[in-house]
Amino acid sequence: MKKEDKQRFTLRITQANPTELVVILYEMLLGYLEDAEEAAGNDMQLFHDAARKARGCLNELMGSLHMEYEPAPALMQLYLFCIRRLALGEARCDMGMLEEIRRVIVPLRDAYGQIAGQNGAGPVMNNSQTVYAGLTYGRNTLTENMADQGANRGMFV
Repeated sequence: MKKEDKQRFTLRITQANPTELVVILYEMLLGYLEDAEEAAGNDMQLFHDAARKARGCLNELMGSLHMEYEPAPALMQLYLFCIRRLALGEARCDMGMLEEIRRVIVPLRDAYGQIAGQNGAGPVMNNSQTVYAGLTYGRNTLTENMADQGANRGMFV
């Protein structure tokens, strides 16, 4: 995953409600699967790193499930299937296994993306920096301006 992608995800996370966070995790997982596919033939260390990060996304998705509500048990089974496929794909360096994971995750991402706007909860991170789209053009540069940096950012204890 490129530095720009990480910055984009970081910005989205600071502004996301709980449902949007799930969508972001799905997108990160898909990005790591893509990184693994790109590295498979060339650099095995990058392939294993991307697979490890994809597994971390799946573990986070499993940890966020509330098993007392539907459809959490079904989602848990799908995530466990994906972890097994990821392990098998990593051991065999089989891109077909990664494609199977993608076929499971893409519809879930799309479904959560449709309901994310219906979630009326505010951002999970209440005390994060407010970002305004403000760019200043210079002669040969493009500068991003952030207003109201504030001294009271971060977690409240």
